[in-house]
Formats: sequence, C-alpha cells, structure tokens
Amino acid sequence: MIENIKHNYIQLAIIIRSSYNKEGIEFFTDDNDSQQLGYMNRPKDYIIPPHRHNIVPREVHLTQEVLYIKSGKVRVDFYDNEQNYVQSTIVEKGDVILLSDGGHGFKMLEASEIIEVKQGPYCGERDKVRFDTVKEEQILLK
Repeated sequence: MIENIKHNYIQLAIIIRSSYNKEGIEFFTDDNDSQQLGYMNRPKDYIIPPHRHNIVPREVHLTQEVLYIKSGKVRVDFYDNEQNYVQSTIVEKGDVILLSDGGHGFKMLEASEIIEVKQGPYCGERDKVRFDTVKEEQILLK
C-alpha cells in the first residue's frame, strides 16, 4: 500500500508499506523532485545493464529524507511549514517513508533501527529549525 500525506496541497510524505507489491518499476515522485523514490520488483535473471551516472549540476533547496524502518515501530508526527501540528502515523518494520516537505518529529514506540538517506552535503544546524513537540493528548493518528 502507498500512502500520501498531504496538507493544504503540500506533499509532506510518501509511505511505502512493507506489504506493497507490484510487478515492474514504479516511481512515486515527480521527475523534478529533488529526492526520487521508486520501487522495483524484477523476476529472477532480469538484467539491469551496467551503467554509471553523468555529472549533472543540480540545485537542492530543501533537504528531503528517506527512512527505512529496519526494525521496530515509530510514530511520525507531521507539521506544516509554519510548525503547526497536522497529524501522525505509525511506520513499522519494512516500511519506507519519504519526508518531502513540512516538519516532522518521531517517537519510538518500540526499540527501532532506522536507515536514513538524504541529500548532502549536511550543513549542520543551518540545515534545520527545531521546535516544540506536539503534546500527547493532541495526537491525531491517521
């Protein structure tokens, strides 16, 4: 299953649940998005020809992250770009989430291992604005 988390026409996240299955290849992002997220399901002996990628100048204005939940269970809290809480969802072992816009915070509901992929170079504290976590009694799970 694919879930798109949107708020006021802004794509906050895309979640590929561990149960998702489809033949072939599918990309869930637009060609102009700075972080590309796709899924491949290929049969035995399928060949992807050897290739390399050309140096193409790119300009990245917003850091986007892809998280693979290797183990555990995590609540993801979504915020708009004005730091207003929007909603929450839970991701579990095997799920993949692209955090594409807005703000986000996390609560580990179980001990969790997470693999993170994002564009670089990392700019340290210039790369993010930290703000208060939503109160537990305000959580809206979707």
